[in-house]
Amino acid sequence: MTKPLADRIALVTGASRGIGYATAIALAKAGAHIVATARTQGGLEELDDEIRKLGGSATLVPLNLTDSDGIARLGAGLHERYGKLDILVGNAGVLGPSSPIGHIELKTFNDVMAVNVSANFQLIRCMEPLLKQSDAGRAVFITSGAANKATAYVSPYAASKAALETLARAWAQETANTKLRVNLFNPGPVRTRMRATLMPGEDPETLDRPEQVAEFIVPMCAPDWTETGKFYDYKTRSLMSFRSPA
Repeated sequence: MTKPLADRIALVTGASRGIGYATAIALAKAGAHIVATARTQGGLEELDDEIRKLGGSATLVPLNLTDSDGIARLGAGLHERYGKLDILVGNAGVLGPSSPIGHIELKTFNDVMAVNVSANFQLIRCMEPLLKQSDAGRAVFITSGAANKATAYVSPYAASKAALETLARAWAQETANTKLRVNLFNPGPVRTRMRATLMPGEDPETLDRPEQVAEFIVPMCAPDWTETGKFYDYKTRSLMSFRSPA
């Protein structure tokens, strides 16, 4: 039986743990070849082992996404090897400090923006030509409710996710008349290391696992997904449109 994502190439950032790891596994189960990036070689090797157990395949790319030249080299390598990219899941992100704005150093703020915004900007620049070579290019960026809630004490993270949302929405508008579809996915509270860092007193057993969340990301990566510029909210299981403030 043919798998729904057979012969499709999927790039997943931050794939060594959490939602990125689970999404890479879920996409591999659906038949995609996974190009997995993360800073940690060990986590990528564990992912590769799991994908192989499923009968799938992966290309491992140890990469710090603040290395913009490295992202460009990755794009060039994908072009040389495959001539296209079918799926981009922009998952990699950092939480940054939990502190009042006045206590946060400028460098710390810039470090969060570098990973959560600038790296995704560079991914868009370098992967768009490849995604447009696909018969159904799909891009999904992982965002957070902190972006629209303007959550106190995590201002760099909230600001970076708000910027990411606007970046993705602008890209969706620019590519609306192409085969490329660009959307955002908000997982909400999930049982990840980032969540445990932010909420150390929270019982993780009360949260959904990354594997549960990933099952809802996969359909957004499929050729039959037609929406673009939308926001999927996992908690309410609803696809939302952006609108101006009341």
